[in-house]
Amino acid sequence: HHRVELPDGRIIAKWPWVTTPDYINVVAETIDGKFLCFKQVKYAVNRPMLGIVGGYTEKGESPLSAAKRELLEETGYKAERWIDLGTFRVCPNRGFALGTLFLARGARRVGKPTADDLEELKLIKLTRRQLERALVTGKIRILAWALAVALALKKLK
Repeated sequence: HHRVELPDGRIIAKWPWVTTPDYINVVAETIDGKFLCFKQVKYAVNRPMLGIVGGYTEKGESPLSAAKRELLEETGYKAERWIDLGTFRVCPNRGFALGTLFLARGARRVGKPTADDLEELKLIKLTRRQLERALVTGKIRILAWALAVALALKKLK
């Protein structure tokens, strides 16, 4: 809990505050112009959806370093060019994490994925048109992922 003073001077002694790890998400475009996505199920959604690369930043790790690490771990790809799409607070009144979003361009396979995620991830490649359609038809069901994809597509226009 935090102690919060409102603009009118009132004090809330026990304002609920949630602390979670900061994270990154990456929209990765391959050298042939395809986008790396996953078919997967997340526990809170409990139905199939499309996802993008993501993970927590480790203590002392920069968001960009975390993004490069997660791209390699989850997909076996490295990217030539990294574009910062912004850092966003998940819930400004209750804390939570900071999410930093990236567009990785020129991604090429350099090895096999080594991620030890608990959920099953099936790596797929989508065309830009397929990715746009997935976004507008609700196939990307996590807000941060949808935002990352929307910002990446806008950046690429």
